[in-house]
Amino acid sequence: MNVCYLTFPPLATKIARMAVHGPLVIALGGNAITRPGQIGTIPEQYQATRETCEHIVTLIERGHTVLITHGNGPQVGNVLRRVECARDEVYPLPLDVCVADTEGGMGYMIQQCMQNALMNRTVRRSIITVITQMVVSPDDPAFQNPTKPIGPFMGVEEAEARRKMDHWQVVEDAGRGYRRVVPSPRPKRIIEINAIRSLIREQCIVIACGGGGIPVVVNSDGDIRGVEGVIDKDLASALLAGDIGAPTLIISTGTEKVALHYKKPNQVLLDRLSAAEARRHLAEGHFPPGSMGPKIEAAVEFLQRGGREVIITTPDQIANALDGKTGTRILP
Repeated sequence: MNVCYLTFPPLATKIARMAVHGPLVIALGGNAITRPGQIGTIPEQYQATRETCEHIVTLIERGHTVLITHGNGPQVGNVLRRVECARDEVYPLPLDVCVADTEGGMGYMIQQCMQNALMNRTVRRSIITVITQMVVSPDDPAFQNPTKPIGPFMGVEEAEARRKMDHWQVVEDAGRGYRRVVPSPRPKRIIEINAIRSLIREQCIVIACGGGGIPVVVNSDGDIRGVEGVIDKDLASALLAGDIGAPTLIISTGTEKVALHYKKPNQVLLDRLSAAEARRHLAEGHFPPGSMGPKIEAAVEFLQRGGREVIITTPDQIANALDGKTGTRILP
């Protein structure tokens, strides 16, 4: 668990002493950390994360208590590839440990960028990253049917070569290229939820469920064991938001608004829709599994558990979307 405590002079804002709104859960998608067209080097990730954190700090200045989650698809894929490249030199790491490594490393990066953004605006808050374990079912059918894209995008020739040489399972990902896929079991329970609740009560900025959390199973004796997989971060975020009683879940993605007939001549941007409409559009195939589908599914699950609203938009429009100026709102 990584933690930063910030101290500032007495002129720090009143907002810093007491949040006036319910907690916001902000689920950061890949483009909040790596911009489209980038390789995703560490300097590139830091630059994108710094920009994203500036928008989040705007909400903190307004009095919101913020809990941040994030994806790790490109990062965990690269870690796993490094493991495979080095298998003749050092011991291998299982996928659950790779997820834990990215949760800690990316949490450190977000935490540091948030720390600097808060300091620059003289806002006093403590920041903490919680390495989060997520209970899944050992019988989840996802273990027999890998669907979660990880790692970089590939052309068709490289994808076919990886399939033959490295025995990867590869799929086309929403028109953007081919990617490796791994099991993505559904999240059931968060092991560290009581610690997270305590930190929120103390007005900490919490970074949790990174990469969807580390998938684990619990046996009849209560022993915890990691399993190989990568949990969808939006489904994990919906579970987390419900568990802490957050009224609003903000899902950051690559499009400012949800669309029907996405990128087609008859595309329709949606300002708001009900959970029932979202379910119907999902069933009609408007939201593909490798793209908007998990976000809509997570939104519906959150609202079914008592959430007030879900907002989907780009990282730079988070504050404006919360004000109702843009983004797509999904309501019960």
